[in-house]
Amino acid sequence: MNKWLKTLLFLAGSAFLTRLIPFSSLFRNLDTMVHEFGHALMTLLLSGSVLRIELYADHSGVTYSAIGAGAQAILVSLAGYPLASLFSLLLFYLYRRNRLQWGLMLSTAIALIMLILYVRGGFGMMWLAGFIALNLAMMFLWPKISKYYYLFLAFLTLEESVMGTLFLVSSAAFTPSRAGDAANLARLTPLPAIFWAVLFLLFSLLCAKGALGFLFKEERRNGKLGNR
Repeated sequence: MNKWLKTLLFLAGSAFLTRLIPFSSLFRNLDTMVHEFGHALMTLLLSGSVLRIELYADHSGVTYSAIGAGAQAILVSLAGYPLASLFSLLLFYLYRRNRLQWGLMLSTAIALIMLILYVRGGFGMMWLAGFIALNLAMMFLWPKISKYYYLFLAFLTLEESVMGTLFLVSSAAFTPSRAGDAANLARLTPLPAIFWAVLFLLFSLLCAKGALGFLFKEERRNGKLGNR
């Protein structure tokens, strides 16, 4: 089967199946957390200031920062969606390398940094605290089920990184002024919001294809080992 078709079918199946898992909606904020962390990280790399970050129950978020105009503002607006896609790719790469603890520790570290330094507001702070506590419990109290928890998070970030850009393309096509980062980039550059939204979508699909490639390689390797 064509690898791109396999990727799309796997994403569709994952999106359907994960929604059948109780409370899965709560974990979808992981993608939002990484997305907003991307904006904050780029702001700091450009010597700007992160004022605060807000995470909402509807899986949206916003980062308030003080940064220069022009190229700096463009780079900050560009950072969110690609970092979320790359984070998903990294989780599957770590799975391929059997470094699941590293992925959980990285997720926990990002959440802890955001909780201590940037996130304000009731829901965001409670979500981050609960996520940190659950990750620590998986690593130190329930290690036997941590693999399944890790894969659950990995698949959620994978599908959310793609679905988020799909919704962005829809917004950019019909209500471009409300297309989030794509709308910001349209205001900062001569290019329309739909261009940036499609660019984010293509990058997310490329990362998804790579992530599933790591997954299939690991499963094939496990299958060969099991047949010996």
